[in-house]
Amino acid sequence: MINAEALGGTAFADTRQGAPALRLRCPMCQTGIQLASAAGDGRCCSSCGFGIREHNGIIRALTPARKARFEQFVREYKVVREQEGWGSIDSGYYLALPFADLTHQHEWIWRIRARTWNYMLKRVLRQANGGRSGVRVLDIGAGNGWLSYRLAQSGYDAVAVDLIDDEVDGLGAARHYFPHLPRAFPRFQAEMDCLPFDSGQFDIAIFNASFHYSFDYEKTLREAMRCVRRSGLVIIADSPCYRRDDSGQRMLDERQKSFQQQFGLRSDSVRNGEYVTPGVLQVLSERLLIRWKLGKPWYGLSWALRPVKARILRRREPSKFYLWWFRVDT
Repeated sequence: MINAEALGGTAFADTRQGAPALRLRCPMCQTGIQLASAAGDGRCCSSCGFGIREHNGIIRALTPARKARFEQFVREYKVVREQEGWGSIDSGYYLALPFADLTHQHEWIWRIRARTWNYMLKRVLRQANGGRSGVRVLDIGAGNGWLSYRLAQSGYDAVAVDLIDDEVDGLGAARHYFPHLPRAFPRFQAEMDCLPFDSGQFDIAIFNASFHYSFDYEKTLREAMRCVRRSGLVIIADSPCYRRDDSGQRMLDERQKSFQQQFGLRSDSVRNGEYVTPGVLQVLSERLLIRWKLGKPWYGLSWALRPVKARILRRREPSKFYLWWFRVDT
């Protein structure tokens, strides 16, 4: 496990024997961190003085200005998630994810996550790494860390990143997994558009039901691509997709009205992408010079018939979940 002592060098130590250390990049000045003077439980960047510290096992790499910008979003997100019944005080809940929801609050969502995970593991990850061990994966939008846990169980070296450090529904909840793993995976509190890692260190980057939280899709993908080695993969999983942009906009209007009624807030303090469309993906392909591959996990007959039901009832098209990925060639 990464600890405060590991901050004493120019990089975080990797506990795998012979593995390269995880090199950091300062989120304030975007230079490779040269660790100079001590600063509490961490060290300071010698270029700008920004301090990276570890607190409660989570490495804090969010600048004060960005933390302030996201403060309302984080607060509202926690309110909504708590009232919707996410998380548990029981370790068994986390260990069962995504294959079972022991709270029975969001079973259909976890069924989707489970089938996406199985599809991704068998048809993307295993085929991409050729059976190699020690493949380093960046879990962007890791939430409570369930994907990093499953990756670690499957022989991957996961690094979890999220804005939310909550003990029930954020990075803090990952503590439930560590007694069941040979070693804890590192956790970083950071934003997806300013990842605190030097370039080219990861074999794979996964947006774990999180890409739609980006407010600039191109910037977010460029940052992920920067962190991935040449010929590595970037994967987008479980972000809502609509064929038409007006369907996504109608979904947002419906959700904002619902949130206002249920929680007394619109939940739009930070404007995010919220969904993707084929047109959005095409623009990203052209601007980033990438070639998307598309996977369509089978979520069951009732899920597949949702568009038919929507047309019959004259409702907007429902969201779909796919898997998109591409290889980083530059």
